[in-house]
Parts: sequence; C-alpha cells; structure tokens
Amino acid sequence: MRINHNISALKASNILGRTNKNLDKSLQRLSSGYRINRAADDAAGLAISEKMQTQIDGLNQAARNAADGISVIQTAEGALEEVISMLQRMRELSVQASNGVNTDEDRKAIQDEINQLNQEINRVSDTTEFNTKKLLNGTVDHRVTAKPSSVELLSYTDGVEPTEYKFTVKADKSVLLDTTSGFPASATATVVDDTVVVTGLDDFRMKFKVDGMGTADIAASVEISKAGPMDLQIGANEGQTMEVRIPRIDTHTLRTEKIDVTSQENAEKAITVFDTAVNEVTAIRAKLGAYQNRLEHSINSLNTYAENMTESLSRIKDSDMATEMVSYTQQQVLSQSGNAMLAQANERPQQILSLLQG
Repeated sequence: MRINHNISALKASNILGRTNKNLDKSLQRLSSGYRINRAADDAAGLAISEKMQTQIDGLNQAARNAADGISVIQTAEGALEEVISMLQRMRELSVQASNGVNTDEDRKAIQDEINQLNQEINRVSDTTEFNTKKLLNGTVDHRVTAKPSSVELLSYTDGVEPTEYKFTVKADKSVLLDTTSGFPASATATVVDDTVVVTGLDDFRMKFKVDGMGTADIAASVEISKAGPMDLQIGANEGQTMEVRIPRIDTHTLRTEKIDVTSQENAEKAITVFDTAVNEVTAIRAKLGAYQNRLEHSINSLNTYAENMTESLSRIKDSDMATEMVSYTQQQVLSQSGNAMLAQANERPQQILSLLQG
C-alpha cells in the first residue's frame, strides 16, 4: 500500500475527466442543435457544410433577385399597356379623320388630340423607371453606334447578334447588304419611305431610318455592342445571369411623331402607321411576358434547389437530438459514478492509519 501516489485515484480522475469532456460535447450539441460546432468535431464535415451554407445563401438571394426582375418587367409592361391604349385611340381618331364628312376644322381638332397623345407617349418613355433606372428610353438595351449620322437603327429582334452591320443605300433606293458583316446570307432588304427593313431566318429583323434617301449613295455602318442590357443574377455562382432587353419606345421609334391627319389622304395612311406601332409594342409586351414566365420558373427552381441543399446540410451538420440525448444520459451516469469512485479511491490511503495505530 502506497500513500505518495494514489494510483487508483489518478485512474478514476483521468476517466472522470474524459467523461466530463464527452458530457460537455453532448451538452453543447443539445443546446446548439448542431453536431458540428467547431472544426475539431468533424473537419471534413465542417468544410463541406460551410460550402453548402454559402451556396444556400446565394440561391436564396438569387431567388430574391429574380423576384426583383419580375417587378421591373411588370413596371415596364404596365407602362406599355397604356402606350397601346393611346395608340389604339390615335388609330381610332385616324379612322374618324378619314371620313369624308369631316371639315378641315374637324380634322384639326383630331390632330390636336393626336399631338397630345404623342406627347404623353414620350413622357411615359422618359419617366417610367424602377429604382431610378429608366426602362423605356433605351438604356436597358444594347448600345448602338451608327455612321453616318443620317442613319439610325430603330428596332431589332432578339435574333440580331451584337456586332457590326454594313449596308449601302443606292441613289435609286435599292439596298446592298454586306453579308461579310453581321447580316446572314438569308437577309433581304425592303424600303418603305425613309425606312429600310432587313429580314432573315431565325427571327432576324432590323429596321433602319435613313435620312436623305434617294439623293446619293449612302454607305452605312451600324455597330451593336453588348453593353447596356440588364443582367439579372439568377444563380448562386458567377456567370449565372439572365439578360433582359427593353427597347426604346417613343413616338420616334414608333414613327408616329410626324403623323398628320389634317387631310383625308394622310389620315388613311396614318391608320397603317398606327397598326404597325401597335404590333411593335404588342411584340415587346409579349417578350416581357416571356421574361416574366422564365423568371417565375427560375424562382421555383432556385427554391427547390435551396430546399434540397438545406436538407443535405442538415444531415451533415445538425444533431440527431434523440441519439444525442441517449449519449448525454450515458455520460451523465458515468460522470456520477466516476465522482463516487474517485471519492472511494481518495479514502483508501486512510486505511494505512489502522496499520500505524496497531
């Protein structure tokens, strides 16, 4: 029997210390709800779970981004709905002005209303905005540079790629397209008044306004750059974006700014102009509707993706409370018995006193 080193007590104390550490871990997991509270708990699991959490946060924000994009589209589409209403009213007025029973004074009164509606279309184009970002004045579209200044790109479809387009308008109003530039081999050109319309396969359509047509040959170059469209971040990672384009809508691009119905002949021509304008705005609204439908599906996909990722994260990081409670109860019993045995081990050296007293 030895008194300088109480080996039994040391062993009991060592075991009790390990038991208390395990008990602390169980308490931490039960109180936090996490199986992994520090890197030492599961180094690989921590690395995987943190990457998953980052991805989940990004997916949730991407869903909010897509919802913001829907709000932008709804704002623009609401404004265009009113533009169509005004165009339909102006077409109605043109039909009225085309009637031979009207006097010059009647047509002048009709012209005054058309002028006011044209001004309102321009006001809507200039003031429709979302979060101070203007939507209908062409800023949410590709940047366009045209040479010479007498040439202007009025509109183009999604099938037109950002690049340079070259063509020549001859003095006889024929058009030569340079197919070595951006024009496809299937492209053909037609001339209506001062407008050149180029069409091709795969939704390719461009409309140019050319001033001074018919006076001399005009060599034109129009470059469309990738800058400008609104890129919505609808994914958690770099490059997962969606491009939204809203072309410029005003009386200039719709060709209604110079409408004159003060004569019966001009009023009849105006009917066709308004038909074309309504069709153009309707096509833009249809495209915005397609954008909105796509974004709604994107939100559903992102939410499902985030849900599945969260479930995977839970399996890695969260505590199984039932299993952890069993472990906690086990460690608690071991701790209580360890304390009792340590007390017994500390009392054993006192038995030596009986030998010394004998």
